[in-house]
Amino acid sequence: MPSPEPTVSTSNLAEQLVRLTRRMHRAQKHHLEHLDIAFTPAQSRLLRIVDHYRGTPPRMADLAERLEVVPRAVTTLVDALEAHGAVRRVPDPANRRVVRIELTDTGRSTLRALRSARRAAAEEILAPLTADQREVLGGLLSTLVDGPGAPH
Repeated sequence: MPSPEPTVSTSNLAEQLVRLTRRMHRAQKHHLEHLDIAFTPAQSRLLRIVDHYRGTPPRMADLAERLEVVPRAVTTLVDALEAHGAVRRVPDPANRRVVRIELTDTGRSTLRALRSARRAAAEEILAPLTADQREVLGGLLSTLVDGPGAPH
């Protein structure tokens, strides 16, 4: 027996997701304006990824793999973040030819500000939803993000 016809078209859902993502980025950017933090989404993501490496800082190749980009793209991102004082290149103690990337104190405080702006933007966007609706949305998003075939 065929499944029932969906009430909302997939293309309409795709458009809504794109619009919501753009709205989230605009709201986050608005919350960052008074802090004078001008990081691109890619730079922000790189900061989050570097922060996830506990203990041994990641190599450039590790970052390229996680970002799913060519190593040259990571070099450009790291150069920009290093110019802002958010990260630094450090030699690997076991192999001097290997360079690792670690957050600086400035990078950690910037990351805290970015996370705070993201939470404030989400709160603004989710304000019309009840607690129950937020719970349902969280479950749906978890299913989509963590579902089969999701990258780790």
